[in-house]
Amino acid sequence: MASKVYFTDFRTKVGVSLPSKLKRLMKAAGFESLPLDHKFAVIKLHFGEYGNLTYLRPQYAKAVGEYVRQLGGFPFLSDCNTLYPGYRKNALDHLYCAAMNGYNRDSTGMEIIIGDGLKGTDEVDVPVEGAKHCPLAHIGRAIMDADVYISLAHFKGHEEAGFGGAIKNTGMGCGSRAGKMDQHSSGKPKVDLSKCRGCHQCAKECGSNAISYEGGKARIDLEACKGCGRCIGACPFDAISPLSYLANEILGEKMAEYAKAVTAGRPCFYINIINNVSPNCDCHSENDAAIIPDVGMLCSFDMVALDQASRDLCDKAIRVGNSQVGDRMAKGEGNTGDLFRDSNPEVDDDSALRHGEEIGLGSRAYDLVVIK
Repeated sequence: MASKVYFTDFRTKVGVSLPSKLKRLMKAAGFESLPLDHKFAVIKLHFGEYGNLTYLRPQYAKAVGEYVRQLGGFPFLSDCNTLYPGYRKNALDHLYCAAMNGYNRDSTGMEIIIGDGLKGTDEVDVPVEGAKHCPLAHIGRAIMDADVYISLAHFKGHEEAGFGGAIKNTGMGCGSRAGKMDQHSSGKPKVDLSKCRGCHQCAKECGSNAISYEGGKARIDLEACKGCGRCIGACPFDAISPLSYLANEILGEKMAEYAKAVTAGRPCFYINIINNVSPNCDCHSENDAAIIPDVGMLCSFDMVALDQASRDLCDKAIRVGNSQVGDRMAKGEGNTGDLFRDSNPEVDDDSALRHGEEIGLGSRAYDLVVIK
């Protein structure tokens, strides 16, 4: 059965703000049916790595939090710590990064609780029914303690999963550091020495100090490598790719299983904001130009349908010439109609959706309801 996905674009009349339009979209989608009265509601989002400028503005989170409070709930913002070094690898740095990117009590009206604690070890092992890879998922405790789960995701490209939306925001984002390692562990990369120019961009992005140079060429220590894949997106010469051709497919399947662990058995609601569609994840401390113009906002009670609809809308969008995908098109590449694969050819942007449907996370069939 097709799930309903609600969509609105970014057009507004004078005097009408985008946050208020988001609330109107949520109301149309049935947000008020959630049992929020006197319940803790976690709003899971990505605060953006420090230096990145494509993460969601805090005004969107504030709008969602205000709506939760209006319905009697107690909202808080959360994300879990990262596997790789950076400004979000522990709770103190993570809170600092969030504040530097504009997320605080004054700007959002909510407290921030880092889901897996100070060092990324405060987790709950959650059984995953029907799991192919992860019978137990390691999820941040604060996120599992909430009564209601709300995903607020910036829908953008990703150098391994193809795109990041509700499934990635939930599956990968709610995993503790051990959970992130569990999901990434199939994705060790390899270097094509004929393409490597020794530019050191991969080593600068490496999350585990696993890259060295011999004879001016990158070498990856697979024992030290965590499989985070940041080097793949960082290489400007396409010299790095997954060691296993199934790696990205497995990553997507594991993310779907982790997403099921987070959401099973409790009320959930999912929101995707499709703007500033950068080719890579907001985990980077920089961002490349958007690969398509801004599209709009979507929400649903079905995260698989939501991500499928979001991907379909992006596939139909005009590609930006002065962008990563535009560069590939100018070389006669990247014209398949699959935006995210055209932008990052090594990705698998289908496995999370396919496997999510297989394990009962949601349906890829959807009816798009347009709200003006």
